[in-house]
Amino acid sequence: MSIMYRLTKEGKECLNHGLPETQLIRLLEIKKAMHMDEAKQAVKDFSIAVQWAKKKNFIEMKGSQISLLSMPKTFSEEDALRNVNHDEHVPDNMISLLLQRKLIEEIRDDVRAKAEKHVGREVATLSPELIGTGVWRDVKFKEYNIKAIGVKTYPGKKQPYAAFLDWVKQKMVGLGFEEMTGPIVETEFWNMDALYMPQHHAARDIHDAYFLKEPKYAKDIDKNILSAVKQAHEKGIEESRGWEYQYNVKRAHKLILRTQGTVLSAKTLASRPNIPGKYFSISRCFRYDVVDAKHLPDFYQLEGIVIDKGLNFRHLIGLLKMFAKEVANAEKIKIMPSYFPFTEPSCQLMANHSQFGWLELGGAGLFRKEMTEPLGIKEPVIAWGLGIDRLFMLSVGINDIRQLFSHDLNYLRSAKVLY
Repeated sequence: MSIMYRLTKEGKECLNHGLPETQLIRLLEIKKAMHMDEAKQAVKDFSIAVQWAKKKNFIEMKGSQISLLSMPKTFSEEDALRNVNHDEHVPDNMISLLLQRKLIEEIRDDVRAKAEKHVGREVATLSPELIGTGVWRDVKFKEYNIKAIGVKTYPGKKQPYAAFLDWVKQKMVGLGFEEMTGPIVETEFWNMDALYMPQHHAARDIHDAYFLKEPKYAKDIDKNILSAVKQAHEKGIEESRGWEYQYNVKRAHKLILRTQGTVLSAKTLASRPNIPGKYFSISRCFRYDVVDAKHLPDFYQLEGIVIDKGLNFRHLIGLLKMFAKEVANAEKIKIMPSYFPFTEPSCQLMANHSQFGWLELGGAGLFRKEMTEPLGIKEPVIAWGLGIDRLFMLSVGINDIRQLFSHDLNYLRSAKVLY
């Protein structure tokens, strides 16, 4: 079985632009001698050029200087490449050299024979054999009806809500926020006490939080921070009188599934953050709730804080408006007064949904000094915690929150890739 040859990608480049050593020699023909750094800038594949030019005794190297010894009349490899390209004879020794330099590759007759079977016939697929042997020029290609409806394919793609969460994360990082992370299982201390939420607050009711059965209590909480938070609860700070009750240290160690992303803000403030600084988290939270079109027992929150001197409530309003428009694509929004134990003043962000009307997206405010000072922060901190599940519902027009985590293949296949 006879063998044919064709140019590789490198071979075609050398045929069009010259071998690396050819480029170097033609450069030296003009300058006679030059510094190695200068030649490197001018010659592609400089190391290959030097290797072959020295092997052929065309150049001489002294230190970092390259000089021309002799100028060849012809470049035999380039002549051989032209012959291969035109299916003309090339000596065996030159074939071996070109194969060694990976400038040509073999095409065996069985490939050509396979391709030539299609000559004069109608083909629908342009195969590698037809392209590699050039037989594609001699076949008839089947006409395509571009108006015909093709067979549906379902390529792999991210689950729509997971893609949205990644998009929000990238957007926040792009705005200069640093991500906060932490465990799902938390203590009541970090989840509530450190947020200046009194231990008798209604939000701690067993019907809101999920408590761990085993283990029930955490082993360690930073004693200095625990003492400072206990003081703020019992007696307050500066002009504040605190909540004026007997703080239960043992209860502070109770383990629960975190009920709000604000727990990560408290931990960040206690860890000596950058000031000025901007932080965010996309945290999965858990609260007991009756499942319906607007509620699930687990949900995601987009939590964020900004720490800097001179911050005020107007800065917070500007951030909330930006999130509602940029992330939720909400056209109608309003900001209403609200109450949270750890912020003052406090507000909630509302957005209009086509089916449900006005939806609460989340709460926000300026952290109270009773919360920030026991954690070692003297500067103002603006904070927000938005229900990112509802942000997604508004953004894509979903009417049932359960659809976010749907396992319905028909929905997942037909869902548009928006993020």
